[in-house]
Amino acid sequence: MYKNKKLVAGILLGMTAIAGNALATPNSTSENNILKESKEMKLEQKWDKTFAKSENIDHKKVTFRNRYGITLAGDLYIPKNAAGKLAAIAVSGPFGAVKEQASGRYAQTMAERGFLTLAFDPSYTGESGGEPRNVASPDINTEDFSAAVDFLATLNNVDPNRIGIIGICGFGGMGLNAAAMDTRIRATVASTMYDMSRVNANGYFDAMNADARHEVRKQLNEQRTRDAQSGTFAPSQAGLPDALRGDEPQFVKDYFDYYKTKRGFHPRSINSNGAWNATSSLSFMTMPILAYAGEIRNAVLLIHGEKAHSRYFSEDAFKKLTGDNKELVIIPNANHTDLYDKMDVIPFDKIDAFFKTNLLAK
Repeated sequence: MYKNKKLVAGILLGMTAIAGNALATPNSTSENNILKESKEMKLEQKWDKTFAKSENIDHKKVTFRNRYGITLAGDLYIPKNAAGKLAAIAVSGPFGAVKEQASGRYAQTMAERGFLTLAFDPSYTGESGGEPRNVASPDINTEDFSAAVDFLATLNNVDPNRIGIIGICGFGGMGLNAAAMDTRIRATVASTMYDMSRVNANGYFDAMNADARHEVRKQLNEQRTRDAQSGTFAPSQAGLPDALRGDEPQFVKDYFDYYKTKRGFHPRSINSNGAWNATSSLSFMTMPILAYAGEIRNAVLLIHGEKAHSRYFSEDAFKKLTGDNKELVIIPNANHTDLYDKMDVIPFDKIDAFFKTNLLAK
């Protein structure tokens, strides 16, 4: 796809797969304060999404805890005038994004179609808890999805036997990992998926070999020592630039067009501001999150753009899946970020039919 794969692999190495975070604290004027790991937690109550609020849903901020004791913040979207116990969908991603961006758009749209939905910030990011900030983990971020299922299953207006998830970008891979572990997840959609363990271990397009991996590990562990000595966590030096030079790969330009412009910028989004913790990628390099994807028995729908640089992640993941309730849909002419927010590109009719078949018809 790209002539110089080593150059591309080095642009956004590992978790820098489009990174950057908010070193600033969330801007909040809300009085809705709760404890977050023994600290005061403020959730923004005004509508600060990158998309308009639908008149067909009710919305409220919620919090819940994962099994590591981290408080997660979410947006609950409920169809207006809904009655009885509803099928529910938990949504998260993209990797380095917040619930006010793509996941919220997906959640609100599916709520308009009759599902109760929850878009949430993963641990250590956005309005969710966890220290230090700007960290990702293959284990904890997989757990975040199951914690969302825990929360949904306790709601009086949710049928606990009809819960699905949507993972976008890096959280598509995390969603598949959750589905392999959590049998309560009855249906999983992974949209424009990244396998974060693969891209961290191998670089983009699998351009890294064992020697290159060893060098990366060496550098990152040296950074760990410096972090321990300083008592701080250095941010990664990779991530989206503040301005484009013009010679970047097209996918970097696509990310910039979403995260760094009015289209998708959000002050709490890692990809819109700053950088991930520099050593975050270490655990991903030895913990392949799709190792047990072939054991997912419930339904899975993978969606990817035809022209997405990341398309190979979904195609290879699909090869691991077994059973007759798995499907891969390739959207003609779409790139990776088209599936973040372009309502005429995201196949919501297909997603709706998938969940209705696998959550409502059973």
